[in-house]
Parts: sequence; structure tokens; C-alpha cells
Amino acid sequence: MSITPNSDQFMDYVNSDLEGEVVMVNLLKFKESAESGDGSGSDAYERYGDAVIKMVESQGGTLLWLGQARHVFIGDADANDWDSVALVSYPSRQAFIDMVSTNEYREAHTHREDGLENTVVIACAPLSFTPQG
Repeated sequence: MSITPNSDQFMDYVNSDLEGEVVMVNLLKFKESAESGDGSGSDAYERYGDAVIKMVESQGGTLLWLGQARHVFIGDADANDWDSVALVSYPSRQAFIDMVSTNEYREAHTHREDGLENTVVIACAPLSFTPQG
């Protein structure tokens, strides 16, 4: 399982019609030990997070929520074996693209690769209607 987008996924995002705020839902499964041998997978991902949160904020974004994935309420429990979930808001699709296109991000990304066994990242946009209730 790849922890980085392939070129088709990246270009689909770049060329998407996402307007305004984008919230990235990050489902995270850590390696037991970091590949570098420097602590656990969670430790390596924390090093990534420490560096990247500053980059997110410099783009006008924010870490909305970070927590443990504790119980699968609906769905296949075996297919949804995640350690953590992070919700990160970016003011725009372009702000995210600008951030991940920097050398600084690529350097920090090595810690992400060091620590993650598996991940799913979903780009979410606000609904364009108000539910009736």
C-alpha cells in the first residue's frame, strides 16, 4: 500500500473543481518500529507532524482535530484498522498544493514514510446546500 499519491491521483486533485476550504481526513496506521530505527512508527509520524503543522499554518490552514481511532461503529472492522485520525483544514486546494510542492515538505515527508504502514487521505469540501431538518 502506497502512502503517497500516484501521479494520476495527484493530477486529479490538482485539476479538481474543489472550491474554497478543503478538509483532509487522514486515516493513519503506524509501523510498529520506524524504518530508520529511531523509535516507533508513531514517533516518526510525530516528527513529521511537528514540522508540517507549521507549514499548514503558514498556508492559512489549521489542524482541526487529532485523535485515536478506537472503535469501528459501522463497517468492516478488519479493513478499518486505523491508529489515528487527523482532520486538517486548508483555505483552498491551491494552498495544499503549494505546501506539498516545497522542498521543506519533501524533507519532512521522509518522517511520514518512516512511520506510516498505511494511510487513506480524503479531500473533503463543504456541501453546497443546507440540509432540511
